[in-house]
Amino acid sequence: MPTPPNDAAQRRAAKPIVCYEVEQLPTYDSAFYETARSTLQKVSTVRVAPRDAATFEVPAGHFFRIVSTEGPQVGDLNLWNAHDLTERFFSGKTRQLHASHVSTGDRLWSNLPGLRPMATITHDTLDWYGWDDDGAGVHDVIGTRCDPYTNTMLKGVNYHYCCHSNLTRALAQQQAQPTAAIEQHVHDVLNVFMCTGFTADTHQYFMKASPVRPGDFIEFFAEIDLLGALSACPGGDCGSSHSDDTTPCYPLLVEIYQPAAQTLSDWAPAPLNGYDGSHGL
Repeated sequence: MPTPPNDAAQRRAAKPIVCYEVEQLPTYDSAFYETARSTLQKVSTVRVAPRDAATFEVPAGHFFRIVSTEGPQVGDLNLWNAHDLTERFFSGKTRQLHASHVSTGDRLWSNLPGLRPMATITHDTLDWYGWDDDGAGVHDVIGTRCDPYTNTMLKGVNYHYCCHSNLTRALAQQQAQPTAAIEQHVHDVLNVFMCTGFTADTHQYFMKASPVRPGDFIEFFAEIDLLGALSACPGGDCGSSHSDDTTPCYPLLVEIYQPAAQTLSDWAPAPLNGYDGSHGL
């Protein structure tokens, strides 16, 4: 290891600065969302089987909930523009604009060049959890998704029910295309209900048993027309293992709700980002 320079302590003492000043982002209009929430009517339900995934569609101006039903279960969520799969959820930018874990009032942002809110979190029954003594929180945008490639590399086993494969199969079936043509559209996820953080000593990503229980849910408002896919992770509550057929796993529900039309009279879907796209040329 190189010898530290004489001014090492001074260099380490530099003050941290939050990367983005987010005061110019649209504020979370709790009165608007709560008014709309008070008129909700359920219009459809999609069941996501354990160690599998399912797709669902949410029109702009509707709400959707991901609901724990039979036991503690983590879900991996992908979102796309329902009319253009190349516009999809951007977990990295969501993390930079909000935090490593998201909850009520945070938005899920789309990738470049669209960079607009896709969905807004409007209710979260686990927002009481906050940060625990291990530095962990719930609903992270840190981890990618369990996948068969990493599993093969680390364990030497082909496991086909990782969240990446689950999401790929579900999207391929929804689009009526082979998995090879669809896999490129599967992307980094919102780890719904997952309890995660970084170790204090080695700063490694860790998971621990999720605090989710049957009846808990996280709710979103669709800021544009959405196509979603949700995988019920083979890790179950992610408190013991990843990607196997022995960990207890449970189904998840996706519920779609429509608010009364009059509550949306002054609302419009999120526009695409205003950058002119010239990149200096």
